[in-house]
Order: sequence, then C-alpha cells, then structure tokens
Amino acid sequence: MGKVTGFLEIDRRDRRYAPASDRVRHYKEFVIPLSEEATRDQAARCMDCGIPYCHNGCPVNNQIPDFNDLVYHADWQEASINLHSTNNFPEFTGRLCPAPCEASCTLNIEDTPVTIKTIECAIVDRAWDNGWIKPQPAARSTGNSVAIVGSGPAGLACAQQLARAGHEVHVYEKNAKPGGLLRYGIPDFKMEKRHIDRRVEQMIAEGVTFHCNVKVGVDVTTDKLLADHDALVLAGGSEQPRDLPVPGRDLRGVHYAMDFLPQQNRRVSHEPIGTNEPILASGKHVVVIGGGDTGSDCIGTSVRQGALSVTQLEIMPQPPVKENKLLNWPDWPLKLRTSSSHEEGATREFAVSTVEFADNGAGAVKSLRCVHVDDKFKPIPGSEFDLKADLVLLAMGFVQPVHDEMLNSLGVEYDARGNVKADTRHYKSNVDKVYTCGDMRRGQSLIVWAIREGRQTARAIDLDLMGTTDLPS
Repeated sequence: MGKVTGFLEIDRRDRRYAPASDRVRHYKEFVIPLSEEATRDQAARCMDCGIPYCHNGCPVNNQIPDFNDLVYHADWQEASINLHSTNNFPEFTGRLCPAPCEASCTLNIEDTPVTIKTIECAIVDRAWDNGWIKPQPAARSTGNSVAIVGSGPAGLACAQQLARAGHEVHVYEKNAKPGGLLRYGIPDFKMEKRHIDRRVEQMIAEGVTFHCNVKVGVDVTTDKLLADHDALVLAGGSEQPRDLPVPGRDLRGVHYAMDFLPQQNRRVSHEPIGTNEPILASGKHVVVIGGGDTGSDCIGTSVRQGALSVTQLEIMPQPPVKENKLLNWPDWPLKLRTSSSHEEGATREFAVSTVEFADNGAGAVKSLRCVHVDDKFKPIPGSEFDLKADLVLLAMGFVQPVHDEMLNSLGVEYDARGNVKADTRHYKSNVDKVYTCGDMRRGQSLIVWAIREGRQTARAIDLDLMGTTDLPS
C-alpha cells in the first residue's frame, strides 16, 4: 500500500477533455492526461482493501492494488510488467473500457473511486514511450498450428497468447486491416488506430501471420482451415444488428449504425469506403435510435461531419442521476451516463418508441412518428409527436453473430440467443477442433470480456494440444 492515509488526504482527480468547440473539428483523441505527479497522487488513494472488490469488477483480473502501489513508488516499468501479466492490450482498455473496476472500488461508496482506468492508461502509454514493450517470441516451436477467425480484441488476445506459447498462429480478417470493431467501429476520436497498428507489428514480430481481406467460408473454406490447422478459433464478434421493423424502414436515409461508423473510420485512414453509398450527416437533421455506446459514437461522428441537429432516442426510461450505493455497490449500477459526445451537442429523449418513418415523397425519410411509452413499453395515448429527420441511425445493439457461410458450413450449435455454444472452461463448440470466444460466444459485451475470453481460449487450446500449459487462466 503506497500511502496509508492517501485516500483521506487526496481528492479524486481524473483526465480532462479538450474543449468541445475545439475537439469537434477533428477526429483525433482529445483526452488530456494527468501529469506524472498527479497520477502518482491518484495511485496513492488506493486503500489496498482487505477484500479488493475492484478485482471482482475487472473481467481480466488486473492486479489493481499492486500496480497502484508501483506507480506511487514511481516503479513504472514494473507496473507495466504487472499490468501486462493480465491484460494484453491496456492501451485499448485504458481508452475504451467503461471501468467496472471503478464502480467496484470501495471509495466509490462515497462517489470518489480511484482513477484506475486513467492510471492503467498512463502506465501503458509510458511503457510504449520508453520502449519497454517489445515482442516476446516463443523460445521454441510446438509444431502445432492454430487458425483464428476475427481480429477484434478476443482474436488478437488469443493469437498473442498462443504465439507466445510456441504455436504457429494464422489470423483471418475479412477487412483490409486487423482490429475488427476496434478499427472499424470505434471512432478515432475515442481511440486512434496507431495503437492497433503497433500491437499488430508486435504480434507479427512474435510470429503471428495476418490474412486480411479474407472472408472465411467464401474466400477460404472451413474444410481447408480444419485440414491445415490443429485448432480453429471463431472470434468473429456479434455483428447481427437489431432491426426496427416499422413502416418506412426501407426508406433512403435509414441505416444501421455499423454501416455509418466504419465509413468514417475508413475516410480517416484513407481507405476506400467500399461499394455502399456514402452515408454523411453533413447539413442534416440526424436521429440516433439507441442509447448505448454505439449511439453515442454516432452522435460524436455526426457532430464532426456537420449535422444541423442530433437527437438520440432511447426506449428505456431515464435512469437516475445517482444510484443507491447501498443497493448496487459493488455491482455495475444503472444510472444516467453522459458521454463526451453527448456534451458536444445532442438532445436526448427517453421512454420513446418509433412508430413510423415518414416519406418525403421521393423515397427518402423526412421525419419520425414517435410516441412516449410507460415502464412496460406500452404507448401512452396522446403522447405522439413527430421528429424531423434526414438521416436515421439504428444503434439498438447486436442480437447474435451473423449466421453466414462460415458458421453454416461448420454446422456449429447455437445457444438460445443464437450465439455459438461453448462453455467458459474449454471454449469448445460441438465441432471437433473448433473453439469460440468473445462476442461470438457470449453475445454483445465489453472489450475486457473479449480479452479475457481470448486469453482463456488460448489456455484451453494450449492445454488440449500439449497436455499441459503455462498460460494464465
């Protein structure tokens, strides 16, 4: 424990954002890091609890009190080693994770949790700046080969762990570059793609081979992958979006969020946007349907593209501004969360259901017919209203992995929600040699869960192939 009385003497302080008027002019990250001294002070606030509830909140099992103590004592390199022992990509989670560890922090009982996410990000950024993060190629080869389909956080974590165990690893990605939704779904203003690029370079140096622009089941058959490799990992994510089947759904201007966001990411990285029509919010009244992180990303992107107005609709009632700590802590609370994108200029409406998309007479959307709903999602009579819209983005979550050529040809079994079925011990599907992890197995979830499952799947495969394993669980 760094400083016994630190949590009594030092107030919580977190990273700040650049002013909204400045940051909406570009797609770069805009979080202002704490100074080294301020970060050490925040680490000193860790209480080193007898029962560290932050461990329960962190799916990758980061040793949070340990790296806080190391940061307080300015042993940054050892803190990096500690952090990487449980998390392959702290620079991803330090930018994108909602920090359930902080919700579980004992100090959160008073709304002043340790700034764990900020400290984590500071550790890994300093490690990169000082050249402490280097490739870790295996000392020997096992002679086994593993194919991984999907290069999101689950696939990348699984690939890196297996490569370090000495296996030959081939990652197949349908897009032009590795990263999955990290690259094509997360806007650059939340995480610049250089962070992915340098991790991919590290993994290539560790022996991982990436095959991009390859759609498994179309460009290469699953039979070939099973014949060429000793194990096949399905880590393709959950990409089947939830639709809104109401009148007017087929009008021009109504799009899924994941048709909109990847286009802008490709523009930023100077990639072709593909064969789909360009989707731009410039000069339009934008309505985002869905109140989660994807909806928030649509807001920030629309504002940067020059939307005239942005409105976000959520069918759930507005949650409380402050949760009941005695009821919720140390679990993740349901409360009103305002993202940086919300602060940039969006109107938020809760307990609203969309009834119909109205036609402008030329086959394009011009407005939404909406109604307020009660706590059972039943329409409230007389509460109908119209909302002007030139662009509607459906961001209502994802229901399951896409049941495409790959999954159909493999004949994998699905669970009740349509995910590829496997347990959390062996991560095996019903098909011999086929494993699955991340959102493809558990459904839409957090980046930390994806990394955890990728690591655990790598351990399960290493154990099956070798009869023993040194990989962490």
